[in-house]
Amino acid sequence: MKQFILAPLLVNALFAFDFNPQMQKYMQQLTQEAKKQNSNFSGFSYSRGEQIFTSKHIGKKGKMITCTSCHGDDLTQNGKNISTGKVIEPLSPSANPKRFTKVKSVKKWLRRNFRDVYTRTGTAQEKGDVITYIVNKK
Repeated sequence: MKQFILAPLLVNALFAFDFNPQMQKYMQQLTQEAKKQNSNFSGFSYSRGEQIFTSKHIGKKGKMITCTSCHGDDLTQNGKNISTGKVIEPLSPSANPKRFTKVKSVKKWLRRNFRDVYTRTGTAQEKGDVITYIVNKK
């Protein structure tokens, strides 16, 4: 019985991150675009976002790379750009409250990082999935 009571609480806690109004609007735009691109779209997914964030690809420099190559596995800690050595502040909004507050910045970094890792632009669903993963990762 306790398992059934706790499970819904865990699911609700998992997606309890509150975006500011600008980011809420951006996430709604991504949702609308994802629905246009895929009629079966039913919402962003933490697990799909995790898969995108951690999967290995031959990046734009011809080497195997993942998002974790620079950002690390613990998103509450600093990362380090593998090409420049520049320190990257934590992605997790719990460790870095500035994250996911400015839509222009979020769009810029999603565009740049998808090109670096996947050598293409991410789809609306992929972007929403990655954001969902990052803001909810514990």
